[in-house]
Amino acid sequence: MNRFRFPVFFILFSFLFTFPMMAFADSNENAVSVFQKSSAVQPYFSTAYGYAVFPVVYKGAIIVGGGFGGGKVYKKDAATGTASLAQITVGFQLGGQVFSEIVFFEDERAYNEFTRGGFEFDVNASAVAITAGAQAKAGTMGTTAGASAGPATGTQASNHYRKGMAVFVHTKGGLMFEFSVGGQRFDFKPYK
Repeated sequence: MNRFRFPVFFILFSFLFTFPMMAFADSNENAVSVFQKSSAVQPYFSTAYGYAVFPVVYKGAIIVGGGFGGGKVYKKDAATGTASLAQITVGFQLGGQVFSEIVFFEDERAYNEFTRGGFEFDVNASAVAITAGAQAKAGTMGTTAGASAGPATGTQASNHYRKGMAVFVHTKGGLMFEFSVGGQRFDFKPYK
C-alpha cells in the first residue's frame, strides 16, 4: 500500500505545480479574449449586465478536492472590484486541473447578489465547458477535463441563465477524474 501512495502523490503534485506555472502569466484581458472567441459565449458579452472573470483557477483532489482563484468583477465594461473563488468537493476524484471561469450576470439583481459578499453556488449550478477536451456540460464544482486545443476546436453546449447567472469554463490543462459533489464560494472586494 505504501508503494502505491508515493506515485499517486507524485502525479498529483506534478499536475498541481506544472500546470499553474504554465498558466500563471494569464491576465483578465487574455481570459476575456478567449471567452469572446467562443460562439456559445459571445451573445452574453453584449446582453449581460456584468460579469466576473477568473483567469486562472487551480484545482486538485485525492478523495477531497479543493480549488482557488482570483479575478475581477465588471459592471457593463467597467471593473468594479476583485473577487476570490474557493471550492471544495467530496467524492471519487483524483488529479489536478487549471481552468478559467466566467460568470455572467443577467441583470442588476444578479450582480448585486454576487457582489453583496459571500455568494455561493449551490450543487445544482452548472457550467458549460468551451474547450474540446472538456465535457460539454459539467457541474460548476466538478468539471472533468484534460488539456485542450482551444474554444474553436469542439462542439459547445448551449447555456442559459439560472437564477440570473450563466457560467462558462475554459480548461487550460491537467487531468481530473471525478464523480463528486461540492460548491463554490465567491468573495467580492469593491474598488474604493
